Amino acid sequence: MLNIRRIIVPIDFQRHTEDITEFAINMAKKMDAIPTFVHVVEYFAKVASYSDLYPVSFIEVDTELFDHAQKKMTALLEQYKASCPGCAGVVLRGGAAETIVAFGKEQQADLIIMGTHGAHGIEKILLGSVAERVLKNASCPILIFNPYKGDRGF
Repeated sequence: MLNIRRIIVPIDFQRHTEDITEFAINMAKKMDAIPTFVHVVEYFAKVASYSDLYPVSFIEVDTELFDHAQKKMTALLEQYKASCPGCAGVVLRGGAAETIVAFGKEQQADLIIMGTHGAHGIEKILLGSVAERVLKNASCPILIFNPYKGDRGF
């Protein structure tokens, strides 16, 4: 039986971050594990570089996005420090799925708990699914949490 001690919890600071955070903290407590929350900031400047115009301000936007994510992570850890002593959080740069998988491997994660946006149909085809790509590439078990259950009327 796998002894789960290190849990990676990717979060996007969107609508259901609080639901995923609370779910992960409760699961970690049941397993006597420590969660590490991870937020990945994708490089805006890299995406913009496909244009033939590359203003220097894109680098400033990248910096602002990263700094803002750092502040949000600090606030999240402060909010949950009483219910989750020892919880950690990190903000990383890169492609979301690839960075989550690499961080999980680097940290020797025993489990990844992550939410899904519930994309379907053409939305999933066009945008892809971070959760699906992590599921296919991670070297540890993945627990997918659906925060939208019953929320969208399906």
